[in-house]
Amino acid sequence: MQLFFEKVSFAANIQIMNSQEEKIGLLSEMIAFAVIDGVLHDREYDFLLMVSEELGIDKDTFLQLFSKRNEFKVVKDEFHRILHFYRLALLMHCDGILHERERIFINEIGINMGLNPQATKRILKLMEDSPNQMVEAETLITAFQEQHN
Repeated sequence: MQLFFEKVSFAANIQIMNSQEEKIGLLSEMIAFAVIDGVLHDREYDFLLMVSEELGIDKDTFLQLFSKRNEFKVVKDEFHRILHFYRLALLMHCDGILHERERIFINEIGINMGLNPQATKRILKLMEDSPNQMVEAETLITAFQEQHN
């Protein structure tokens, strides 16, 4: 359980959003991702609720997002898209079960966000191999910067 709260804390603390719309967009995408396997686990719900609280999104808005889970907006700034992708990858590992549909969906999200597919695959592999499914921030950013060279 400690690992779960470390993931929540890291995901919330690396978060720098410019507008309420971006925050809601992030949370909407996280909700869509959480239910991709057809089940919203208690730990996933708790994670989403804590992220919404960290983002300053009231509970009514949070609950309304579950009915709008197919609507999301991609953040334009690459740095924020990388962080957004990483938060979603953390969510993917949150329930302790990695479904093939989740793996496919996170890759599609990365592509739709305009992120380099090789970098996203590398980060996902590093997360999978990590004992706590986390990647250092420097490693995360470096993986995407290497693709620019």
